[in-house]
Amino acid sequence: MEHLCGSKLPFWEPNLTLYTDLPDLPECFQLSILPWTPCIFLWVTSPFYILYLKRNNRGYIMMSILNRIKTVLGLILWIVCWTDLFSAFHEMNQNHTKPPIFFVTPLIVGMTMLLATFLIQFERLRGVQSSGVLFIFWTISVLCAIVPFRSKIMHTNQENGVKDKLRFTTFYIYFGLTLLELILSCFNEKPPLFSSVVTDPNACPETSAGFLSKMTFWWFTSMAIKGYKSPLENKDLWSLNKHDSSDMVVPNLLNEWEVEKSKAQSKQSMKEQATYTKAGTGAETNHVGSSPEEVEVLLSKRKESQKPSFLWALLRAFGPYFLIGSAFKLLQDLITFINPQLLRLLIDFTKQSDVPSWWGYTLAFLMFGSSLLQTLILHQHFQYCFVTGMRLRSGIIGAIYRKSLVITNEAKRSSTVGEVVNLMSVDAQRFMDLTTFLNMLWSAPLQIILALFFLWQNLGPSVLAGVAVMVLLIPFNAFIAMKTRTYQVEQMKHKDDRIKLMNEVLSGIKVLKLYAWEISFKEKVLQIRQKELNVLRKTAYLSALSTMAWTSAPFLVALTSFAVYVTVDKENVLDAEKAFVSLSLFNILRFPLNMLPQVISGIVQASVSLKRIQDFLSHEELDPESVDRRNNASEYAVTVVNGKFSWAKQEQVTLENINVMVPQGSLLAVVGHVGCGKSSLVSALLGEMEKLEGQISIRGSVAYVPQQAWIQNDTLRDNILFGKPYLEQKYHCVLEACALTPDLEMLPGGDQTEIGEKGINLSGGQRQRVSLARALYSEADVYLLDDPLSAVDAHVAKHIFDKVVGPEGVLKGKTRILVTHGITFLPQVDNILVLVDGRVSEMGSYQDLLKQNGAFAEFLRNYSLEDIIEEDDVTVLVVDDEEEDFPDDALSNHTDMVDNEPVVNEARRKFMRQMSVMSNDPENPKSKSIRHRRCSTKKLAEPLTEKKEQKEDKLIQAETAETGRVKFKVYWEYAKAVGPFLSLFICFLYGCQSAASIGANFWLSEWTNDAQHNRTQENVQMRVGVYAALGITQGILVMFSSFTLALGKIRAARKLHQTLLDNKFHTPQSFFDTTPIGRIINRFSKDIYVIDEVLSSTMLMFLGTFFASLSTMIVIICSTPIFALVVGPLALIYFFVQVR
Repeated sequence: MEHLCGSKLPFWEPNLTLYTDLPDLPECFQLSILPWTPCIFLWVTSPFYILYLKRNNRGYIMMSILNRIKTVLGLILWIVCWTDLFSAFHEMNQNHTKPPIFFVTPLIVGMTMLLATFLIQFERLRGVQSSGVLFIFWTISVLCAIVPFRSKIMHTNQENGVKDKLRFTTFYIYFGLTLLELILSCFNEKPPLFSSVVTDPNACPETSAGFLSKMTFWWFTSMAIKGYKSPLENKDLWSLNKHDSSDMVVPNLLNEWEVEKSKAQSKQSMKEQATYTKAGTGAETNHVGSSPEEVEVLLSKRKESQKPSFLWALLRAFGPYFLIGSAFKLLQDLITFINPQLLRLLIDFTKQSDVPSWWGYTLAFLMFGSSLLQTLILHQHFQYCFVTGMRLRSGIIGAIYRKSLVITNEAKRSSTVGEVVNLMSVDAQRFMDLTTFLNMLWSAPLQIILALFFLWQNLGPSVLAGVAVMVLLIPFNAFIAMKTRTYQVEQMKHKDDRIKLMNEVLSGIKVLKLYAWEISFKEKVLQIRQKELNVLRKTAYLSALSTMAWTSAPFLVALTSFAVYVTVDKENVLDAEKAFVSLSLFNILRFPLNMLPQVISGIVQASVSLKRIQDFLSHEELDPESVDRRNNASEYAVTVVNGKFSWAKQEQVTLENINVMVPQGSLLAVVGHVGCGKSSLVSALLGEMEKLEGQISIRGSVAYVPQQAWIQNDTLRDNILFGKPYLEQKYHCVLEACALTPDLEMLPGGDQTEIGEKGINLSGGQRQRVSLARALYSEADVYLLDDPLSAVDAHVAKHIFDKVVGPEGVLKGKTRILVTHGITFLPQVDNILVLVDGRVSEMGSYQDLLKQNGAFAEFLRNYSLEDIIEEDDVTVLVVDDEEEDFPDDALSNHTDMVDNEPVVNEARRKFMRQMSVMSNDPENPKSKSIRHRRCSTKKLAEPLTEKKEQKEDKLIQAETAETGRVKFKVYWEYAKAVGPFLSLFICFLYGCQSAASIGANFWLSEWTNDAQHNRTQENVQMRVGVYAALGITQGILVMFSSFTLALGKIRAARKLHQTLLDNKFHTPQSFFDTTPIGRIINRFSKDIYVIDEVLSSTMLMFLGTFFASLSTMIVIICSTPIFALVVGPLALIYFFVQVR
């Protein structure tokens, strides 16, 4: 620096800077390093920042007063800096030679001010409301200008005047303008034009918050205040950020997953090609007698092994955003090791008596500043991790939900409802929990390496003894991680079985209660739960061993390092500096050593979940191209040529030799005996079966009316509209055609009546007619009607056929395929298709088929007697008044449990059919509902009368959650589930563990005092022995407390699940009628998972933190009693905030 500043201006003077009561920096340092530091920062970051702005255009911001002021101030700063430059040239012309530093620094600073002004305008053009880069630049500029600010005032007072008035004036102008730029950079610009921020009335303030607000989370203050005043509700929350919404997250993940699938398929096709080539060339020479079947088996095995990687899809979808949080974590880890070095200097300062007092204040301020900066950066890291976890969970749930709608029937058998529920609740949650501390996977080794490096500088090679302890613990924890993974797989299997069984129980809860089967099914659930708890117990014991090992690890490292240090050489003295600086480094080691096993355990659990999710997402999907839906110019609306279908590729053929051609606008009836494949044919037309051979084409849109009506939990009107706009005239015509007008008279709220889950408050016939009305309102081109008339009475069926399906109905001119058992309407259809054992036996008009005297004639003979009986009984409408309230299909919902299963026992199927016939038996007077009598006494075509909307309670109430602080009763209930005495014993063990830790710290303090009294060698054995005994005692207590907590966790998990199960089996049927099954399933899946695994870990962390804080305060109060005066008020304030 001598070439720049000259010999008269030294760069560094220790006597001027360090060893004086009025410290100051040399003029050369003030003219070079201080002004160059912010300039170097801006020039280094600008290329990356400009590239970022080019790729992320948020819009265009109009020129505002704030922007004009900042731009003008930037130009003035450039002028001020170059005024010094021109002044130096002027002085050189006057033969007053100045060192080169007077030319270089104004030139650099002036060019930097021009760059800052350019960035101000470029940010405006790219829609940046607040700049973090410029805020940091102005902050560094102001901080670096404070020293010259003070120095010039000091020199002016000492010299009684100002030597260089121009530079004195320009500097203070520069300082004032820089400070003003810093203040202005704290304010935000207006939102950019055409941005979503302007259109959203309830936008999250985070999107428009400034850099300082984001770093300190000031934008969240209003929500925190609102939550402090009253419990928050959904309406109080801001709109979700666009990038966090499922509209953005789920498609992004699915796109990356499709990329992975295409990569896997391309690799697989290359391998298949190579295998075929090898089999073709070497089959005759090397593989005599090998058959094509063997090659096919080989290929199928290869195919199974080549699966797309869901992990890479997750990394590409969410990795870049997560890496920003990783960068914050890296910065925080590096800052963490500043405090131990400052502590070393502070201990040195206390040993010296002749040093200036400002040293101590500066060190204390630096320690506070580094801790503050560390806190700000750490919480930014957590913010990125939490948002990534939330996006991860949303994306996974969306992908699983989408996949569950398109998987094949074969895949549905292997992936049960219980598994899908667990995938979306438990497995997705594990990924969210893991992302919070996933960075510890690389951060923990980094912190351990840096801590050992500084410990080596402090204790020398003795620290290798501590390294050996950590190395010995690695295989122990690796074994635990492997066993934990095995147990996790087993536990998830039992959990899937339990949730599957609970789903079946809840779906058929009415039948269970009618037949009093609660006890037997409860025993089945508890048997699976016991297997699950057995595995959970083993996992808990392994976790307790791991906790003991890694909790004791920092102490064992410190013990071995100190013991080796004082015993290998008599000259080694364990004084306060070495002991407490080493302890601070050991404390830094404690967190990564404690977190690393938990992260490894979380990764093990997430890997199990990853494989489960990957396997589920890799299931085969229904081929959307199996049905040709292009609107080709053809006279046939539905065409099936040489169709061959099955429910699974490996199963026997269900339908074969299917040749159907349905003309545009015609009515085709599909008839046949039970089980001949009528519903399968409809499913094949919908593309829900595996098409083995042939072609299917459907012209136009399709509406489907299933045999079992699907009703959603919504109003009756919304069930019919199904998202379509409400057109009053069209809506009333649909109601009249589907014979729903009389039913609206009975419903308490008319068409605004809320329908329960699965249509629980509608009869079977009403549900079927609502389903038919939905299809009719959709105005599709092709209608697939799977026996919709079987659930209604004969006279209502006739009305529906005449008004809707028949040749004079609303759907005339539309293509209709009607599956039916009723022979009454067959003469009115255009064509009849007869199915026998999955084949088309006959097809033609009614008269043609009668003449053939084939399968259709036999069908007529079988069903004619039943229809005659039904027609005769329609006229008998005598019902007692006292029997009006008995529903016509009180047992109709018992079929849900059977219909949801793809394969059922034939005997159960017959039983359910018999029950259905009994419930609708015309001879049984109880089967006549109010609807039957209303339909017989009132004209069906009567116009809909407007009803006054009646206020009524919702059938299914919204799910609520407790707000405010958790009541003591909740803690007490969990403590009772664990066991009151066991809970107290766990707290006692944790207290003893903390007492042993306090004792070890006090003993170490006494040990370091030996150095002051020259008693280091005579007490070494005793000091090391007692210190080791206290540490080992602490480790044993940790192990016992972890095992005890594991026992309590298992006991609480068993008791709380059994209580919940007992409660649900004893709950009245009305509860299940008004509560969605999904809500109850969540209690048995997600909430039980929290009790099983999350709650115990939270209790472990709470007890550890509580007793660690308590022991720290005890140690501080013992060494500095006046600290007790501060603890009391702080505890009261903290308690008041928590209670409110």
